[in-house]
Amino acid sequence: MEYCWVLEPDSEYNVISFNNKHDKGYKYLFSTKRVFLQLLKSFLRQSWVHKIDESSLERIDKSFILQDFKGKEADIIYKVRIDENEVFFYILLELQSTVDYQMPYRLLQYMLEIWRTILKDTEGKANKRKDFKLPPIIPCVLYNGRYNWTAPLSFKEIVVANELFGDNILNFNYMLFDIARYSEEGLLKLGNLIGAVFYIDQKEQFNEVLMSLRKLADILKSISKEDFQIFKTWLKNIIVYALPKEQAEELENVIDKSEEVEEMEYALGLSIYNKLKEAEQKGEQKGRLEGKLDVAKKLLAAGMPIEQVGMFTELSVEEIQKLIDKN
Repeated sequence: MEYCWVLEPDSEYNVISFNNKHDKGYKYLFSTKRVFLQLLKSFLRQSWVHKIDESSLERIDKSFILQDFKGKEADIIYKVRIDENEVFFYILLELQSTVDYQMPYRLLQYMLEIWRTILKDTEGKANKRKDFKLPPIIPCVLYNGRYNWTAPLSFKEIVVANELFGDNILNFNYMLFDIARYSEEGLLKLGNLIGAVFYIDQKEQFNEVLMSLRKLADILKSISKEDFQIFKTWLKNIIVYALPKEQAEELENVIDKSEEVEEMEYALGLSIYNKLKEAEQKGEQKGRLEGKLDVAKKLLAAGMPIEQVGMFTELSVEEIQKLIDKN
């Protein structure tokens, strides 16, 4: 038996270059089997997900492009065995950053195209047999927009007077991966690469990115070196790409010089400290100790260890501990 699972994101037909870059960034991530499996196991509460073994995943080189959506394609297909059944995952990766109220109709078009191709490619007259069945397709949408997703989650909701006809109306529901709506606590609790990626993707401002990367230090230390390199590549090509030139160059420099998480941790701490000092110098001048304590508070809030806070601020461990106890 075959099953098809569709992960579908983006709507605007004239997608801006950044969204295209973002799409490719997620395609890059999910082209790695273990990251794709992390996505499923982290966010889908389905019993069959936990029956998937990474070693059984096989990437298939196949894409679907519809006439009505030129340039929109199912970039990634995986094949896997679940309970001795061959299962196909069809993943449409065009990152959805705006609400598309016709998404159920669009998903239906992709699903029909997949079924049409399966029927066409079935050998001989197998698809004419009484016991032949089409594989199920479970559609999903990956969304990273700042506004709530208000489009219908089922197909029948876009059909007028659907309540009059009950089961005679075609219907399906799709799953929504709503990146911006996942809680920071929940993403950090995952402790894996996909959680770290979604956590950073929620940030828009340079200082937010710096602080968030610093908070991710312990998680990045716990993932494999291969996953850390994937994270760095994604970060450099997606987040850095969206920043103003000067800030992009600074973050890119941090990434390029960080072969290990500890190196990135230190470089980020230094960047945060420099930014805080610049802000302090531009603002109202404070007493020397008061200014150091203020900077220390912000560094601690960013998750920096006491030892590093002391190194950057020249405060003693005792002074910093008093500050922690006071708060």
